[in-house]
Amino acid sequence: MAELIKMPRLSDTMEEGTVASWLKKVGDKVEEGDILAEIETDKATMEFESFYEGTLLYIGVQVGETTNVDDPLAIIGQPNEDYTSLLTSLSDPAVLEKGNEDKVEVIKEDLVSNNSTIADGVIVVTMPRLSDTMEEGTVATWLKKVGDKVEEGDILAEIETDKATMEFESFQSGFLLYIGLQVGESAKVDDLLAIIGPEGVSVTQLVDNFGKNNSSVDKIEEPVAKEIETKQSVESKAVVIDNKESVSNKRLFISPLAKKLALEKNININTISGSGENGRIIKIDIENYKTGAPSTVILDLNESFEDVNHSQMRKTIAKRLGQSKFSAPHYYLSVEFDMSNAISFRNQYNSIPDVKISFNDIIVKASSMALSINPRLNSQWFDDKVRYNKHVHIGVAVGVDDGLVVPVLKFANQLNLSEIGSKVKDFAIKAKSKKLTSQEMEGSTFTISNLGMFDIESFTSIINLPNSAILSVGSIIEKPVVKNGDIVVGNTMKLTLACDHRVVDGLTGAKFLQTLRGYVENPVTMLA
Repeated sequence: MAELIKMPRLSDTMEEGTVASWLKKVGDKVEEGDILAEIETDKATMEFESFYEGTLLYIGVQVGETTNVDDPLAIIGQPNEDYTSLLTSLSDPAVLEKGNEDKVEVIKEDLVSNNSTIADGVIVVTMPRLSDTMEEGTVATWLKKVGDKVEEGDILAEIETDKATMEFESFQSGFLLYIGLQVGESAKVDDLLAIIGPEGVSVTQLVDNFGKNNSSVDKIEEPVAKEIETKQSVESKAVVIDNKESVSNKRLFISPLAKKLALEKNININTISGSGENGRIIKIDIENYKTGAPSTVILDLNESFEDVNHSQMRKTIAKRLGQSKFSAPHYYLSVEFDMSNAISFRNQYNSIPDVKISFNDIIVKASSMALSINPRLNSQWFDDKVRYNKHVHIGVAVGVDDGLVVPVLKFANQLNLSEIGSKVKDFAIKAKSKKLTSQEMEGSTFTISNLGMFDIESFTSIINLPNSAILSVGSIIEKPVVKNGDIVVGNTMKLTLACDHRVVDGLTGAKFLQTLRGYVENPVTMLA
């Protein structure tokens, strides 16, 4: 019997997931324990294994797509088993097409209205998603024309995506009844591209209901499509500095991909002759462009920007930090510690063979001991209670490409400096390679964020709820200080403690920092 696989909840805070990659494809045999896919959560990219055996019949979420926890992800069953009944609750039947174009023919109900019908065997072909980041495609070439016979597997067209120009093959057999985009035209993913069906069938009403005008339908009697001007034309204005001549409103035709490559390579498109149809500049023209030695300098005044969709991690960071900042009344306590003894202590400690600790490790150890003495800082706020933790689990913020992850040092007050240093390094390596597990990022009772290695002198952080406090650690600064009435060269570090005023009063926070100062400024006391 077929089994519906839903988007799993891979972390305690996960609400939706993005498919980073599929390790199996439709038709593959799946054994219990096989890795089906890699799922990007709000905290990490994690492997998702199958708990069933059978054949992968259906993939509901493509690479790069996002869906909520418990939404349909895949179906596993027996070969050729009818699984459509498992999907009857889905709001959009078009999802049946994902990954199964060669098996399931589905037409969206909103393509037809009133009493219009779709003739048997007529297939609507929409703009395919040929890359994980593709949002629209441009027709580079048609390999078939209206009226041509199409066999399953034939190449219909070459589609230019944001990454490459790729062949698009037909998953159906029939005759090409309609072409919705001419060469050079662009459309969004899932927009109407073509219609395939039995010879001689009229598709005018179907096209009308897709938002096209009757005049745009390519009929069988008119197999040669009229050449049209590309929609991806660019009005380009440039200024020549040296000889004061201007290139006045030269109209260029350029593909989206070629334009993107030109911007990346800082190439002035006014200097390029296009080899595409109607002189259109295409990808190969940009790749083959060689910089000469012009006597003038041309400034390209085109504005440009890049839109990047939020990653799961970034969306969750925004949500959780917003909740923290606007629900927990933050206040901040700032101190400056004398780091002279800490510097000497670290140098001596690292002289031991195969041992190396950082200043951050010293701060982590000192904080864990200060929390044991000041347990009100080691607390968590919930709607109906305050939890005072007797164990000390310190979250150590680690920056990654997509944002911030916080692996947790469990029972940090029971670890020595070398153990803390080793675990923090291991966490950093795992974070960079997205190998942290959800268990390694859960359960913190206090958080430390350190930007000292980036020469940040001081900063404030937002509390990692439900914790009651977070410590921000700046860099060690060499500067003049007063000692025993004399001005000498000293080394100081600024730290800022953010507290949730619902749990931690100012005096409580100040006592914690006072205890912390004793350990950091005299680190040998942590060895007792």
